[in-house]
Amino acid sequence: MYHLYKFKLLQALEKHINQNFSFIKGKKLLIACSGGLDSIVLTHLFKNLNQNIALAHCNFSLRGLESDADEAFVVELADKLSIPIFTETFDTKLYAKKHKLSTQMAARDLRYNWFEEIIKDFNFDYLLTAHHADDDLETFFINLSRGTGLRGLTGIPYINNKVIRPILIFDRSEIFKYAKEHCLYWREDSSNAKSDYLRNKLRIEVIPKYKEASEGLIQSFQKTQKHLTDAQSLIEDYMVLVFNLTVSKFADGYQIDIQKLQELPNTEALLFELLSPFDFTDYLAISELITAQSGKQIFSKTHRLLKDRNTLLLTENISKNEIDKIFISENKKKIKLPIFLEFKSIEKIGDITDSAIYVDKDKLTYPLHLRKWETGDAFQPFGMKGKKKLSKFFKDEKLSLIDKEKIWLLCSEKEIVWIVGIRQDDKFKVTSQTKNILKITRIP
Repeated sequence: MYHLYKFKLLQALEKHINQNFSFIKGKKLLIACSGGLDSIVLTHLFKNLNQNIALAHCNFSLRGLESDADEAFVVELADKLSIPIFTETFDTKLYAKKHKLSTQMAARDLRYNWFEEIIKDFNFDYLLTAHHADDDLETFFINLSRGTGLRGLTGIPYINNKVIRPILIFDRSEIFKYAKEHCLYWREDSSNAKSDYLRNKLRIEVIPKYKEASEGLIQSFQKTQKHLTDAQSLIEDYMVLVFNLTVSKFADGYQIDIQKLQELPNTEALLFELLSPFDFTDYLAISELITAQSGKQIFSKTHRLLKDRNTLLLTENISKNEIDKIFISENKKKIKLPIFLEFKSIEKIGDITDSAIYVDKDKLTYPLHLRKWETGDAFQPFGMKGKKKLSKFFKDEKLSLIDKEKIWLLCSEKEIVWIVGIRQDDKFKVTSQTKNILKITRIP
């Protein structure tokens, strides 16, 4: 006789999909299947719902023969259920060493990078993972122990781009009961029984006792997370208004008006929220930047935040491989790196513009060279008498720190011929005595 629970979980999942994931019906779905309890139940549930599924199994080569046995088990399951399967073996330890990552992070990178390849190459619509409510609770405690903000307490999202977590509403006991009722077999990962990692320690030692002390913990936790998620949504809606009031776009990124930001309550918290999408996490460093001197900067993995007078300039990190200096021979007609310059001998001059200058070629000493500006550099601006330091010239021109970083100098020996795109030096100008005119053009 079938127990009612055999159908209860399946019906609950079907209702959940109808209400929240109706867009996956009839789509091509890839299931991340380790062979453990959770992914086996996920596979059976979607097979019973007659969804178009395939399995993807990663062998991380971390447990020797046990890892190979996991792979063989999943391959056999796929054959039994007539489901397509993809498998891949990784040298996780070597990848972790090469990229200076923990074993866990290395496995995560390898796994999701491979999943993305399969989705792209075989036209899958979504990836399904078997995260459940206990995973969510464990993540909550891990983030809490790291001093996270509100966003970190909202837990694992049900949807993240192409990744769907359809059984996040069920806890581990419900999933286990379903597996036993259906006489399902699965593989136990021996490493999960060790308390080496914080997540395992929480799973084995902390959360079971917490559940004993607090009846209905998972249900209460899910209600709390719903409140936290709603609160985060309110903050995000408010941050759209703050962004429009305080942030403007410029060629290289975003500019944050400090004065406008300070006119709003909770200035430091607002700045932290503005920057969180760009991977900035150091609250104290972000706060101190508001009152820091111009030139002070902080970095995230992907971006840089630079204090420039009354603004904060947010840009992508500058490549460390950028060319610092290049030499240009006399017979060179054009260069393409680090910027595009064209050199052409002509009979008479035309209009001098920001992108084109005319110089007396006989006054040049080859090879010319292109370099970044340095402290102490000076030149004689075209049409003026006497030298002027570049730092003073840039200040008069009201160039931002970002603008100054992008400047290139075309030089003849130690003399500046052209602050490229801005002003040429007067000493190299064409006069009535000039015999050979060289036109130098910067091409965008």
